[in-house]
Amino acid sequence: MLKQDENLSFIIEPELSPRSEQRIDMYFSIPNEMGINPQTLTEESYFNNHFKSYLAYNANNIHLPLVRSRFVSKNKGEQQDYRQNLNLYCYQVRLAIDTDIKDTIKIEEVDEFYQRAIELCEQSQSLLKKLRRYTPDDEKLISFYTNADNYLSWHIEQSFLKLLDEGPRSSDYAKERNDLMNFCKAEQDYRHELQYNSESTLQDANRITNKMRLLQRLIEHGVVLNRNTRYLNSYLKRLVKGTVTAIIMALVMVVVLNARISFTEVTATLVIILGAIYGMREIFKEDITRVIWRAIVKGRPKWRFQFRNSVTKDKIATQYIWLEYTRFKHIPEDVRKIFSKRRQQNKQAAQWLHFASEIRVNAKEFLPGYDSLQQTLQFSLAAFARNLKKGEGKLYHLDNNKISKQSVERRYQLNVVLSYQNDEEIKYQRYKITLNRSKIVSIELIYSEME
Repeated sequence: MLKQDENLSFIIEPELSPRSEQRIDMYFSIPNEMGINPQTLTEESYFNNHFKSYLAYNANNIHLPLVRSRFVSKNKGEQQDYRQNLNLYCYQVRLAIDTDIKDTIKIEEVDEFYQRAIELCEQSQSLLKKLRRYTPDDEKLISFYTNADNYLSWHIEQSFLKLLDEGPRSSDYAKERNDLMNFCKAEQDYRHELQYNSESTLQDANRITNKMRLLQRLIEHGVVLNRNTRYLNSYLKRLVKGTVTAIIMALVMVVVLNARISFTEVTATLVIILGAIYGMREIFKEDITRVIWRAIVKGRPKWRFQFRNSVTKDKIATQYIWLEYTRFKHIPEDVRKIFSKRRQQNKQAAQWLHFASEIRVNAKEFLPGYDSLQQTLQFSLAAFARNLKKGEGKLYHLDNNKISKQSVERRYQLNVVLSYQNDEEIKYQRYKITLNRSKIVSIELIYSEME
């Protein structure tokens, strides 16, 4: 359920049906040696810069053979229907090709790698033919089709070039590599013949990349739901701050008035006492406010997402987010038991970070043709990696009276317990995430239990 995304990020992708409810809790055990704590990384900073949440229609764990050719043909449907279904098809193809390319790159066996790569190439060609089979006659629809065709052709070409660049190489598979390269060249020539991109754009890597990012956002229209974020406790925080300030000011005024009574004239002693009183107020006001505030918001959701259909503007789902540092004794007993099953050497002094997401789908049904929603929760560990120590160590070997050495990198481990609850079940999983300063080295599922 928890899987790696980019070098320093991982994602969770649960599926949602109409009128469903779901809660996800994640408990991070962060070793103290990593230097992560409320002072170095606040909850607000992590949420704003390193966490993302998306909802999209019908795109759960898809692979290329499973992508359905559902978009409306040139003689059927209204303009908006054509665009939505075209976008859904392209969106699913993009997710599928990304997923399958990542899986293929991990294959170390050369024979299996090229066999899988050729299969992906044939499937991609078939999907592109399905897209191009329904070239619309309506001028109003041509721009939608052109944008989708241009982007999908470019993205698939880039994906296979990445596959060839990062995959294993062997002279025994020169023909297969040549076939894959010819496929990439054919797509490049196809876009050139249709003049999808100007020469000046093609010659500038930044321009062509930015253009394709724009086209990617255009094909997400109507598929990825619009998200509105609200910080839930902003007014409450102002109220707490104002109340604490008022109480402290009242106490300060009482002390000042008593001091004026004791000193009938303005003296140096009175000035020093008044200065000390106001200085103490500034010193303790922020600390007192922070302590009271953390006590009040403990256990309360901090953010709310509202997801709306980008076309109809209907509210589809509402999501609440919790994120806070906690103590081990405040973690639920079931989760503590799972953490306690770790080996003794892995039980390091740690900071405990709790994340929770609670989402409810408000829609009774989705638009025609849409079966479900795919939620994507993306967590970046870049903020964790920045605090890791630099440098590599050396491992020495003694072999036949000869000393040899090899470089070893410094690695760290996070333990994460994931709790997933929906209308039917509760599922617990524990993962071990190994990372260094540049990437997540591995994500291992250590424990899984369903209730």
